[in-house]
Amino acid sequence: MFGEKIFQSAKITGFILGPTLFLLINLFVPETFISPVAYKVLAIAAWVIAWWVTDAVPFPVTALLPLVLFPLLGVMPATKAAAPYANPIIFLFMGGFFIALALEKHRLHERIALNLIRLTGTSGNGIILGFMIATAFISMWISNTATAMMMLPIAISVVKLIIPEKNMLPGQKLSGEQNFALGLMLAVGYAATLGGLATIIGTPPNVVFIGLLNEFNGQHISFGQWMLIGVPVSLVLIVANYLIVTRILFPNNLSSVQGSAQLLNTRLKELGPLRKEEKLVLLIFSLTSFFWIFQQLFNELVFKAELLNDTNIAMAGGLLMFIVPVSLKESKYILHWDDTKNMGWGILILFGGGLCLAEGLAQAKIIEAVGTWIVSQTDFSIWFILMLIAVSVILSEMMSNVALVNIFVPVVFGIAQGLHMNPVLLALPVTLAASIGFMFPIATPPNAIVFSSGYIRMKDMVRAGLLLNIVSIVIIWVASITLVQWVFG
Repeated sequence: MFGEKIFQSAKITGFILGPTLFLLINLFVPETFISPVAYKVLAIAAWVIAWWVTDAVPFPVTALLPLVLFPLLGVMPATKAAAPYANPIIFLFMGGFFIALALEKHRLHERIALNLIRLTGTSGNGIILGFMIATAFISMWISNTATAMMMLPIAISVVKLIIPEKNMLPGQKLSGEQNFALGLMLAVGYAATLGGLATIIGTPPNVVFIGLLNEFNGQHISFGQWMLIGVPVSLVLIVANYLIVTRILFPNNLSSVQGSAQLLNTRLKELGPLRKEEKLVLLIFSLTSFFWIFQQLFNELVFKAELLNDTNIAMAGGLLMFIVPVSLKESKYILHWDDTKNMGWGILILFGGGLCLAEGLAQAKIIEAVGTWIVSQTDFSIWFILMLIAVSVILSEMMSNVALVNIFVPVVFGIAQGLHMNPVLLALPVTLAASIGFMFPIATPPNAIVFSSGYIRMKDMVRAGLLLNIVSIVIIWVASITLVQWVFG
């Protein structure tokens, strides 16, 4: 209750602060500030950031402010302001949404998850490992929130086999069974976040970064290139999380969880044999993933031209879900348009708003000026990258990771420009770090979802999250000065 009051007060404060800053900057910042339109863009940016940080109004609503205010204040014409809302990156994510929708509608993701969990055995640690692998794999392709929501009931069913009642008292020393319950819930929440790092469409901050990179610098990172970084980083982080949770912080020492194998078999039996719809979804999903990964080979060796790209592959896969019939006679398809009513359309508008704001900031040379100033205050070194990653992780505990990337990554681009270096080398690690927030339920939706189970005490999440944040910062930093340098240096 106390926490809700604080958040509500922050929303009210942010709601007032946004337009107030807009008016003050317009009135008192000189017109000659950096460039003729810079003060206007800065005023709009202040309004947008204040509302994004405090969640004063829904994110998509805030994201539409630049579309209205840029033409009104003469920053850019309406046609140019509207263009970022139709950026190819947005359609990449839309295609990914359609594919994820088909996976969820026909419960193929649940079948994949249950089969993966069965592979790792029935010991306490084996079950936790199985849940982490299944959760991370599913999260590579559908939203981490949906993944955590799907996996939580399955995890609770397993926990109830050994702990009928929660009894997670604040001052209590936890038993092996309670450590298992706690570890499993944390593992599901954390793996849902970490799996999303592996692919461009795995989590919204990745898509935002790709769009900003193209908007500011005209650079493109393909699906395959991202996976060269994302998959190894995600795997190492998952292994580190698994070891820390099960071996260091919350060892359970359970050699076998009685009834777990039977429970998983029962859940699979409820799904029945692989249906025609699932086979079609699996085929389209596999083909889409194949072309995402090997598009460059096809462009160079088969087509001799850049015909395939991440966006048209994603949209082709997504459209096939509506076009391929399950039964032509009954006009039954894998997806029908009504299925999209619960899709995250707002996140697509949010991407467009971030890209529109970025266009304005670039045009006004504000990011370039900020980057130059920061560079003048410090010397670049590998420790500077570590600092940027740490700042990103700390901020991710307090604000939306999508808003964080929209706000922080353009600044990092400015720093990279001032240092005359490839912006990917700084901004990609910062983007990965923006998804790392393990200490508090409010840091990420998966954290909040698993915390709601009642098997996690706040002090345990904070203790685990602090250690995991530190380890994650180090792992992403090492990847930034090795793997990222090798792929993009």
